[in-house]
Amino acid sequence: MDIMEQSLKKHEEWQGKIEIISRAPIRNKEDLSLAYTPGVARPCLEIQKDENKSFELTRRANMVAVITDGTAVLGLGDIGPSAAMPVMEGKCALFKEFGGVDAFPICVDSKDVDEIVRTVALISKSFGGINLEDIAAPRCFEIEKRLKECCDIPVFHDDQHGTAIIVAAALLNAMKLTGRQMGSAHIVVNGAGAAGIAITKLLLQMNFGDIVLCDKQGAIYRGAEWTNPAQRDMAEQTNRDNRQGTLADMLQGADVFVGVSAPNIVSREMIATMAEKSIVFPMANPVPEIMPDEAKKGGAYVIGTGRSDFPNQINNVMAFPGIFKGVLRVRARDISESMKIAAAYAIAGIVGQEELTPEYILPDPFNGRVADAVADAVANDAIAHGLARAK
Repeated sequence: MDIMEQSLKKHEEWQGKIEIISRAPIRNKEDLSLAYTPGVARPCLEIQKDENKSFELTRRANMVAVITDGTAVLGLGDIGPSAAMPVMEGKCALFKEFGGVDAFPICVDSKDVDEIVRTVALISKSFGGINLEDIAAPRCFEIEKRLKECCDIPVFHDDQHGTAIIVAAALLNAMKLTGRQMGSAHIVVNGAGAAGIAITKLLLQMNFGDIVLCDKQGAIYRGAEWTNPAQRDMAEQTNRDNRQGTLADMLQGADVFVGVSAPNIVSREMIATMAEKSIVFPMANPVPEIMPDEAKKGGAYVIGTGRSDFPNQINNVMAFPGIFKGVLRVRARDISESMKIAAAYAIAGIVGQEELTPEYILPDPFNGRVADAVADAVANDAIAHGLARAK
């Protein structure tokens, strides 16, 4: 039985991967009076006087809403909100297992930006943070932007920013390993959707070097008529020399390839045209842009994928549990760019300089130090930049 059939069998057995567990014992009349009526009226009135007390007197301080519309579900595409539920439940289980954060799946039956934003905003008082998940681009950009404007709790689109943080962490260590200096790298990112644009933005902010962002039509450049508004904005920030051409053209002499696009679109011959000790992160799932053994035959020195069966898995689970653990701890208003950068450095720092090898540039997702290191870095950054409401 392959993993897909095994998973289906387990889902039939589990009938859901999460459940509600009561933290308040209710064994007698006194317990009932304390947890519910009449005693519960007192905390209600305290929150009425000061809404911030909702973070102290309810589970809100450790609760994240995992929101999707089911339009971009990990490699499956637009399968709808009901079909997305197993993924959202899985995400909630990861929040709990890796970060100790309670999370609840909410699948919204709409593709309308206004409806989704209004729905999430209206329920936001029940949560300490919002994690957007598997929402198609470019709609996801507008939804995140507007929710950040109208909600007073952190809003984080993991497909964008979680992926970007892990790529940045992997690249920090790969640059060290290959002797490259920050600011000097020639980077090609293939896939100009939500993840590709977020990766590009974060790598630019961290000053890794010049980046050429590619899509199906090739390099994105200033003046390209086929780009969407988000891509046109990126054209103003990337591709310093305004190069035009195919992905293969852009890879010639490149130091780094990051793929968040489609399977089997990069050949070993294309990798062979890259610079010496090239860094190759083909992250399409389940089949990457190029398989690691082929990339290695083409001369790649450091290779990372999104898969657990190869070294250097670039896995968001090293980011989002710790990030939310940190922001919830200090009741942060937002997840800022500097907090994302702090998280990337924290993840990279788990692997010491003396431990770095081409097969080990990222900690194992099950390394228990990761979530706490990320949480500490994010919380400290929130305090330092005035985004924390508690310490």
